[in-house]
Amino acid sequence: MLARHPLDAMPADLLAEIEAAGLSATALHAAVAAAIDEDLPGEDVTSAATISATARGVAEMAAREPGVVAGLALAELVFRYVMGDDVEVTDRRPDGDRVAAGDLVLRVAGPTRGLLTAERVALNYASHLSGVATATAAWVDALAGTRARVLDTRKTLPGVRALQKYAVRCGGGVNHRFSLSDVAMVKDNHVVAAGGVVPAYEAVRAAYPDVRVVVEVTELDELRRLLEVGCDWVLLDNMSTATMAEAVAITGGRATLEASGGLTIARATEVAATGVDYISVGALTHSVTVFDLGLDLRG
Repeated sequence: MLARHPLDAMPADLLAEIEAAGLSATALHAAVAAAIDEDLPGEDVTSAATISATARGVAEMAAREPGVVAGLALAELVFRYVMGDDVEVTDRRPDGDRVAAGDLVLRVAGPTRGLLTAERVALNYASHLSGVATATAAWVDALAGTRARVLDTRKTLPGVRALQKYAVRCGGGVNHRFSLSDVAMVKDNHVVAAGGVVPAYEAVRAAYPDVRVVVEVTELDELRRLLEVGCDWVLLDNMSTATMAEAVAITGGRATLEASGGLTIARATEVAATGVDYISVGALTHSVTVFDLGLDLRG
C-alpha cells in the first residue's frame, strides 16, 4: 500500500525553499495529501498488476515545448509524500527558468510503483503552473522596453490562488490583490450602490484609511473627479487605446493607472505605449493552457 509521509518527514531544505517562495509548506503538504487521496482512494491497480513490488526505476520529467517552468518544487513534494526518503530527486530546474523543448527539468529515482503512482499529480501541478508562468512570460516579453507591467487578477481556481499567483511571479508578472481584504477595489456595482465613484471611494477611504483603494472607471470625467479627491490608483476599464492615452495625459503622474477589460497580447504594445503603469490580465490564470511536460521511465 502507498505510504503517506507527514510534513516533518519532508526534507528541511525543500520546505525552506517553498516558504522562501512565499508559499506555505504546511498548506501545500495538505493540498498534496488531498490530491493523492483523490487519485488513490484504494490501490493503484494498474501498477500493482504490472510492476513488481521490489522494482526500482528512474524517471525523467522533460519539457515538450519551450516556456517557463514553475511548480517543480511542488512536484518534488508529491514524489516525497508518496515515497518519503526512499526517493532521490536530482537535476531539478529552478522555478522561473526558461526551457526549450526536450530539456530535462527533473529526474527522480525510487520504487517504480511509487513513481507511477505519483506521476499524474506531480505533472498536473507542474504542467498547470508552468502554463501560467509561460503565459505570463509572453506578456512580459511583449511589454519589454515599456513602463507597463502585467498584473494578475482574482480570477483564479478556488483553493489554488496562492499557487497560481506564485506562477505569475515565476513568469515575471506582478501580483494584484490576493483577497477582498488586502486592497479595496471599487467596481461598477459598488459605484451604483454608493451613488457614484467619488462617494464610493470616499466611503472606503473613511472606513479603511490604511487600505489602498483602486477605483474602476469607464469615463474620463470619472477619472477627473477621482483625481480631484486624491485617489491614487485608477483602473481604466474597457477603454479604447486613444482614450487610455488621454487618461494618462489627464492624470499627469498623480495616480497609478491600470488598463483592464478583455485585453489580448496582440494589443500589448499599443496599450503599453499609452503610458499606463499596469495591464491586468485575467487570462493568465482563468484561461491558461497547460504546459506540455512528460515523465518517462528510463531503463
